[in-house]
Amino acid sequence: MRKGVVAFFLVITIVLSGVAGYCGSYLGNFYSNAELDARAQAALTTSEAIADREPENLDVQKDNSTTSKKSESDHIGFLPFSKTADSADDRELSVPEIAAIASSSVVEIYTERVVNSGRMGQLVTEGAGSGVIISPDGYIITNNHVIEGSMRITVRLNIGTDFEAELIGRDSQADIAVLKIKADDLQPIVYGDSDMLMVGEFAVAIGNPLGKLGGSVTEGVISALSRNIEIDGHKMTLLQTSAAINPGNSGGGLFNKYGELIGVVNAKSSGSDIEGIGFAIPVNLAKSIADALIEYGYVPGRIDFGATLIDILDHMTAMMYRVNATGVYISQVDPASALQSGDRIVSIDGKDVESIADINDILTSRNVGDALEIVVARNGYFVTVTHTLKQAMS
Repeated sequence: MRKGVVAFFLVITIVLSGVAGYCGSYLGNFYSNAELDARAQAALTTSEAIADREPENLDVQKDNSTTSKKSESDHIGFLPFSKTADSADDRELSVPEIAAIASSSVVEIYTERVVNSGRMGQLVTEGAGSGVIISPDGYIITNNHVIEGSMRITVRLNIGTDFEAELIGRDSQADIAVLKIKADDLQPIVYGDSDMLMVGEFAVAIGNPLGKLGGSVTEGVISALSRNIEIDGHKMTLLQTSAAINPGNSGGGLFNKYGELIGVVNAKSSGSDIEGIGFAIPVNLAKSIADALIEYGYVPGRIDFGATLIDILDHMTAMMYRVNATGVYISQVDPASALQSGDRIVSIDGKDVESIADINDILTSRNVGDALEIVVARNGYFVTVTHTLKQAMS
């Protein structure tokens, strides 16, 4: 009897064990499948979100076949991402996202100039720089020194299309020029606010370094906000950045962490022991100058000295120009002026002049229409003349 009871309970134990194993396996598969379904749904949702971010102005083609046509910018590797001035997305962006937003608004600029080369006569020289698109109908900001003296200016978009550009206006004091190309539906930059910048803030430079590497992106920080730099005799207050800047970057864009333009690149410090020092014109100044150039073709209130000046600061240069003293000489002058070609400017309104920078310092406190008392050295004599300042038209 006891053996039968033991056998009965043994059978019951085996049956219950089998049922428990089956139920465990069933429940495991059920929750595993449920988790996979949840992951699949999440992946589908993410895919739809990414698809929703594809901008309308990019040539993004969808094709279910194994091959599809790529957009013309695919060789650069930009993300399909865009931002407009009325965009509500104010989050901080990654470098690839900033590049995707801004690169289509940065152009390459190529110039041709005629120069005199002594015995070889006139030669055509080529130059290169960068620029940023500021309107859908083709207005572009660049540096004055990029296009100054050019007889032909060509603008190349980041998709590789070339346009001949018209010079709308230029301002040598701020080193800003505005070009116009005949194109529509371009992607303009979004303006930032350079007055709100802080030292150490993230910055990205995009341009055409060396005149052959269009669309290059470098990153760094804002190293200083108000560097007083003298460029071509003009004292400028510039942003300093550690983003790599090279020849050809001039006129390109400096962008903040939101992909907004905060500066127009215009200079770098060079030398064998100098690295990571570049400069940009604050965008608030660049925009105000560009707006004036578009409206008037010049900046109202800018002074035209009325003469082409040459800085002769050392004796080697003096020997080359065959003069006996260093200083500021007049190369060309308005025929109506009492000044003459070959005059050396000694003083203006009683202030000694040794360089063009000295003259520019004096002119900062003068206005269009003011009459200056200028002492010049002419043919071995000191001569005092009266010279009236005019409105600068370029």
